[in-house]
Amino acid sequence: MSDVRESLTYEKFGVAVRELAQTIADDGFEPDIILSIARGGVFVAGGLAYALDCKNIHLVNVEFYTGVGQTLEMPVMLAPVPNVIDFSNKKVLIADDVADTGKTLKLVRDFCLDTVAEVRSAVIYEKPDSLVKCEYVWKRTDKWINFPWSVDEPVVRREGQVLDA
Repeated sequence: MSDVRESLTYEKFGVAVRELAQTIADDGFEPDIILSIARGGVFVAGGLAYALDCKNIHLVNVEFYTGVGQTLEMPVMLAPVPNVIDFSNKKVLIADDVADTGKTLKLVRDFCLDTVAEVRSAVIYEKPDSLVKCEYVWKRTDKWINFPWSVDEPVVRREGQVLDA
């Protein structure tokens, strides 16, 4: 993997999600449900839900990446797993930040496939080797992506900070 990285700022993310939503709208796809793949897909799903005026958002937690370039052998859905019956005969838009290997998207798509009326995927970035070719992609890249929500270390309590009573 190259040291050259794609960097997305919050400002550029706002543009990306609006442009992605416009592509979906122009295609005539009107999802009944937006299914967010946590964690990165939460930001995308929220932006798309507002832009597409879709108030029905579901969340699925999937663990796959354990570090930069490090993954489990296969992605795993974590509890609580959505009840697939809630998706019966619905048009579902799966939202994630990136289709890298595509294994996570494939897991979620396969989970929905036999129940839904239609399923499509939307991502900010798609990599060339993704198993799933998404219907809606803002940008294609082969670089590692620095997302604004994942580049900084987690916040910790500073020593000496007093909690309000």
